[in-house]
Amino acid sequence: MADPSSYRPKPGQIPDSPGVYKFRDEHGRVIYVGKAKSLRQRLSSYFQDLANLHPRTRTMVTTAAAVEWTVVSTEVEALQLEYSWIKEFDPRFNVKYRDDKSYPSLAVTLNEEFPRVQVMRGAKKKGVRYFGPYAHAWAIRETVDLMLRVFPVRTCSAGVFKRSAQIGRPCLLGYIGKCSAPCVGRVTAEEHRQLAEEFCDFMAGRTGTYLRRLEERMQEAAEEMEYEKAARLRDDIGALKRAMEKNAVVLADATDADLIAVAEDELEAAVQIFHVRGGRVRGQRGWVTDKVEAVDTAGLVEHALQQLYGEERGDAVPKEVLVPAVPEPAEPVTQWLAERRGSRVDLRIPQRGDKKDLMETVQRNAQQALALHKTKRASDLTTRSRALEEIAEALGLDSAPLRVECFDISHLQGDDVVASMVVFEDGLPRKSEYRRFQIKSFAGQDDVRSMHEVVSRRFRRYLQEKQKTGEWQEETAGASGVPGAAEASEPAGAPGATGTAGQPIDGPDGPDGPDQGPSGPIDEEGRPKRFAYPPQLVVVDGGKPQVAAAKRALDELGVDDVAVCGLAKRLEEVWLPDEEDPVVLPRSSEGLYLLQRVRDEAHRFAITYQRSKRAKSLKAGPLDTVPGLGDSRKQALLKHFGSVKRLRAATVEQICEVPGVGRKTAETVAAALAGAAPAAPAVNTATGEIIEDEAAGAASSNGGTRP
Repeated sequence: MADPSSYRPKPGQIPDSPGVYKFRDEHGRVIYVGKAKSLRQRLSSYFQDLANLHPRTRTMVTTAAAVEWTVVSTEVEALQLEYSWIKEFDPRFNVKYRDDKSYPSLAVTLNEEFPRVQVMRGAKKKGVRYFGPYAHAWAIRETVDLMLRVFPVRTCSAGVFKRSAQIGRPCLLGYIGKCSAPCVGRVTAEEHRQLAEEFCDFMAGRTGTYLRRLEERMQEAAEEMEYEKAARLRDDIGALKRAMEKNAVVLADATDADLIAVAEDELEAAVQIFHVRGGRVRGQRGWVTDKVEAVDTAGLVEHALQQLYGEERGDAVPKEVLVPAVPEPAEPVTQWLAERRGSRVDLRIPQRGDKKDLMETVQRNAQQALALHKTKRASDLTTRSRALEEIAEALGLDSAPLRVECFDISHLQGDDVVASMVVFEDGLPRKSEYRRFQIKSFAGQDDVRSMHEVVSRRFRRYLQEKQKTGEWQEETAGASGVPGAAEASEPAGAPGATGTAGQPIDGPDGPDGPDQGPSGPIDEEGRPKRFAYPPQLVVVDGGKPQVAAAKRALDELGVDDVAVCGLAKRLEEVWLPDEEDPVVLPRSSEGLYLLQRVRDEAHRFAITYQRSKRAKSLKAGPLDTVPGLGDSRKQALLKHFGSVKRLRAATVEQICEVPGVGRKTAETVAAALAGAAPAAPAVNTATGEIIEDEAAGAASSNGGTRP
């Protein structure tokens, strides 16, 4: 626990102007971001008697080790900068809303030549028109199904659309009149886009025009005695009216507004939002948050506004926002909203009438959401706490291991040996901290030696980070002296070394999809660093030999405050260093279940990486072995010569004729292909005939070789 007076700025050093401030912990992580009309007054309030501070504020200032600030010219700029920093640094003591689920929206892809209507989740894409979000995807599909009678817009995927165009026949929806079938040319691209825009207008609330138009056409058809056409138009009108009935009118005079309600207690808060467009509820969403900072209802509303409109522009920000409490001062928030919309936005508390009644409905939804969340989380929190306590008791730890790291080795018969490191914090996976490794110090299969290398590399990086911040003193190093300055900075290319610019070598292939964390440590800015934070417990996938290897790695580095255990798959036994017999946890133990989850996640992450490396090696072609030859020039060479066989027979002068290929590169290509054995001819297994190499050039153009 830090003493706030140790990092308190000197008197007169803090400016008396608007700005945004950041508190950092001892590792340099940003743990809290705030804004203030007067930085001097606000920051001074943190450095007072701890007994006078709110318990959450007291925890924050004693966790912090430094404070810094940025001066801005207006409070609106401070609001925008605060939102940007909260999104960038993800501070642990700031209120952050988390969606209970990913709400679906109705999307019209106006950025395509033939716009498509579909259900979408996740981040919004440029050029796509969104309606919602909705509570259930089936509600969207029911509405779309009704509206396709009148607005037969494409709903099929790109693959189905392309297939129908190739065979010259539309899909079932084209035959039953619920798609205008642009894939076979029944309508032009311009006509189909007009249908999509009319669909969007109707969804946006401009319904009267289309209903009147259909009614006029129905009357004309009846007068001309085209009764089948009139009946079809009558059914279309009915379908549109049924679609409108799904969103009942809640506010008069076609009001566009968002209503935000908050239900809270001492620890948590739930936010519910109703999106009203054209007087009808067009969408609903909700968030739940832990109140990790001392914040009132107005503060929660301000955070909700930032979350809701921080990435929005134009009509996505309504003319009116109704809230239970207005942030103080209100002018910067309303001005910020107006800048995002491009026109005035009213931010106010409803006092009477329909808007107040609807706000009460939204408030009841928020209260129910908070009660449901607390019911779900009570069991989850209790289970995780019990699991961590059981692990601490079984392993003889002083406290529950809030951060657990697990290592696993994966290979295929000794080839492509890789390792994984997964992280669980407070019993939950923290995927941004996952790491993967290539085994570099030796070739072949040796799980024990691999485990020693990986653990050494991980904690050597941790000691390097401590050395940068001055936390590690060389005289406290172990007998081997490994953590010293000379040992901590190994040359690039050595086992467990860092690459250029101090990047850790976690495998050269880059991130492994969404599981992989940031691209590199950026200590100065407070973003998450790769190996800067030690765990309380290291779990290895294996038995006594693997545990001994991990413990030996820690001892060689002088790390003596991290516990080690192993989980053997055969009998699910927990092995401890220097113990002859394993610890056997009951099968019903929550602690054992958590260790199994950690071990299985490490195995999954390792084998995923190992398979991706193996797939890349299987796709490698002759040109992939040529140093300095990128994909663009490989494609140019294959396009020019038609196949690898013809390229192998070409002279250096002929290779130089390819645009972008100089003589030095041509000589390298010719030498590499001359030394590579030609691939075996491909055989058509159905007919037994040999496929000519020229015909197989396409396979090589994708970086692959024939089997």
